[in-house]
Amino acid sequence: MAAQLPEAPEIERHRAAMVRTDISKPVRLAIESAILNEENTFFDYGCGQGGDVQRLLKQGYNSAGWDPHYQPNNPLICADIVNLGYIINVIEDQAERREALLKAWELTQKVLIVAAQVLIDDRNSSQIAYGDGIVTRRNTFQKYYEQEELKAYIDQVLEVDAIPVALGIYFVFRDEAQAESFRASRFHSRITTPRIRLSSKRFEDYQELLAPLMAFITERGRLPYKGELPQESELLLEFGSFRRGFQVILQVTDQAEWDEISDQRRQDILVYLALTQFSHRPKLSNLDHTLKNDIKALFGSYKQACAAADLMLVSVGNSHLIAKCCQQSQIGKILPRALYVHISAIEALNPLLRLYEGCASRTIGRMDGATLVKFHTNLPKISYLFYPHFDKEPHPALHTSMQIDLRDLQVVYRDYDQSPNPPILHRKETFVTPEYPLYEQFAKLTRQEENWGLLDQTSSIGTRQGWQNCLTEHCAELRGHRLYWQKDADPYRVKVLRAARNRRSKRQKSFNTSH
Repeated sequence: MAAQLPEAPEIERHRAAMVRTDISKPVRLAIESAILNEENTFFDYGCGQGGDVQRLLKQGYNSAGWDPHYQPNNPLICADIVNLGYIINVIEDQAERREALLKAWELTQKVLIVAAQVLIDDRNSSQIAYGDGIVTRRNTFQKYYEQEELKAYIDQVLEVDAIPVALGIYFVFRDEAQAESFRASRFHSRITTPRIRLSSKRFEDYQELLAPLMAFITERGRLPYKGELPQESELLLEFGSFRRGFQVILQVTDQAEWDEISDQRRQDILVYLALTQFSHRPKLSNLDHTLKNDIKALFGSYKQACAAADLMLVSVGNSHLIAKCCQQSQIGKILPRALYVHISAIEALNPLLRLYEGCASRTIGRMDGATLVKFHTNLPKISYLFYPHFDKEPHPALHTSMQIDLRDLQVVYRDYDQSPNPPILHRKETFVTPEYPLYEQFAKLTRQEENWGLLDQTSSIGTRQGWQNCLTEHCAELRGHRLYWQKDADPYRVKVLRAARNRRSKRQKSFNTSH
């Protein structure tokens, strides 16, 4: 008698619907990226209990949704922005999963948001393998994708080049020009307008009229073409041309600062164009009007810009050159085998390092909440490190890390959240630029800790317990970003430590004077 096959489990998909207290991350990212705004319609395909739809309606968005279990009678309607949030990972039938993705795309007029669970190596061994995923304890199905696998799946089914915006979250654009504009914007550095250094009666008379021109040149790194500047007619009537108006601006600002802005904008475009080689580089006709004008003004032609980007991409494959860029970086904390940089300082790095990091983030996306980026100098790898309390805590603990091997895009996650002795950070100011809002607060604490001798034993203070032992040994305690003597410390011990601190301070002053 033939052995009876085990009966397939009956999957209860509806139980996978999450009850949230806030807008889901994929939708929030669409709002933050200005993909979703009050002018666009929104449809949530597989909306579960409709949390995102209701919250968006309350905020004034034109929002609707449908769900096969909770809201099956709602109509399926086309919308500018369609959300397929954590749906394809809970459908156990592969043909049905594919159909859901295709149907959501069919309803999409501008941008489809696709989100799915990505693989974290902590799955419980008691879970049941089923199809190409697992059955959870709640009797729901979960397909855990590798991040690169998820992109390949979306691209293959929809015949697109999906854009990663975070782990497991992709935007898919209907219009190629809008897609390229979005890609380019992700490498668009934040730059402040050069400050007014001199006084000029002519500038002061026309300052309000010239302010939009200054803002445009700061944003684009070039003069506007006719029709690009709102309310430009009055300015052109007064000065005859944008160039003449800019000459008045140069009377009170530094030409070198404007040149630096133009150079930064060129670097932004080069990084973007170099990374387009990983999929298919767009034709000039597929770029939006503003980006075309940027390239024309800053490079002369699209051909010249692409040639420069290709040279840059070839250079990024030179591991010795990348290591040299890391070691010579004026930004970030340099250690023998790595350069560590705060996420806010990435755009200020050498363009080759920006491109190197872009090779990882363009395909994989940055880890949720990434605080630091680690450039490995001995291997072609990038790591993202999450310190949830970087600003608030004087020595924040590492929560999660994600390492990407650039040779095969393999991802390794490590979770330190439950560790009793996680790694911690010191000298926080070294990871950021001097423009960072809390830079001076960080630097002041480091100077104090150096003066107390707390940072001398680098091999033992890299973990929470090692650092706590160091503080105890030095009778020190931290309150915020400031050191104090422990209230119950032995008076004689404090006296010895204070004398040692004074000697150290005198030596440092003597060294500074002689140099």
